[in-house]
Amino acid sequence: MGKALQRLKYTEEIRIRVRQPVLFLTDCEEQMFMKRPGYLTTDAGQAYIITAQDIKDMIVFMSRYSLFAFEQELRGGFITLEGGHRAGLSGQAVLQGGELATIRNISCINIRISHEKKGCAGELVPHLYRYQEGRPAGIYNTLLVSAPGKGKTTLLRDLIRLLSDGTTGHPGMKVSVVDERSEIAACCRGVPQNDVGMRTDVLDGCPKSAGMMLLIRTMSPQVVAVDELGSKEDVQAVAYAIHCGCSILGSAHAGTLEELMEKPALRELAVQQYFDRYLVIGQGRDRERIYRLYNAERELLYTGSH
Repeated sequence: MGKALQRLKYTEEIRIRVRQPVLFLTDCEEQMFMKRPGYLTTDAGQAYIITAQDIKDMIVFMSRYSLFAFEQELRGGFITLEGGHRAGLSGQAVLQGGELATIRNISCINIRISHEKKGCAGELVPHLYRYQEGRPAGIYNTLLVSAPGKGKTTLLRDLIRLLSDGTTGHPGMKVSVVDERSEIAACCRGVPQNDVGMRTDVLDGCPKSAGMMLLIRTMSPQVVAVDELGSKEDVQAVAYAIHCGCSILGSAHAGTLEELMEKPALRELAVQQYFDRYLVIGQGRDRERIYRLYNAERELLYTGSH
């Protein structure tokens, strides 16, 4: 397995489908698992073809031989693995009362490989602090904005860690994370697999709106962090948190600020000026991340890259 395992450190996703080759995807190439164990190929004719039994065995193994214990995660279409990785699942949906109850006859698995990039937010975090009489007084309510796959959650995770642990001249803050889909902290049996800082409390697998309100009542956070805001309920929860004196560090899917304004719930956040800062994440020609920081009036304050 040596050569295949060496490729894993560059792999972003492993796509597994019944009657199809196993695909290893990096940011610039795609390879397939060979019939000969331990090797990868770009030739589909030499690739190993997945069977329905392979999928069943993988699901049993990933659920640690107890699918019942992962019933709630299956309802959300994924299983969180040790190390912060996550397996997205697709197959036959089972509905109850019009709601998704679980997924059966799973035929597709997408294993998203977790890559922590500690320090990727190091140049950005100083721009988020507010000051009062020359001293740090919390952070600006900040929304990270990017299209899918541009590193939004990775950056959010590192910002949480830095705010929690503290940086030069800035003491650590109490941070509460609502991790609805286990993508930020990647909790496995309740324990974060990713480093989100020493002063961070995580509520895993809870809807964002309910989770924000719960954590404010129980954990007295200075910062509430949440991924992928977008619903009317999320907007109400953000307003509640801000009125309770908490700062919000969130993210949303949109390629640009203009695209963000086209989404009714997110436009409401902008109109009410709930957020003081918008951090738009793009990608350069060499695939480096481009950061543009705007204020509430959408005036450009800072540009950087990583």
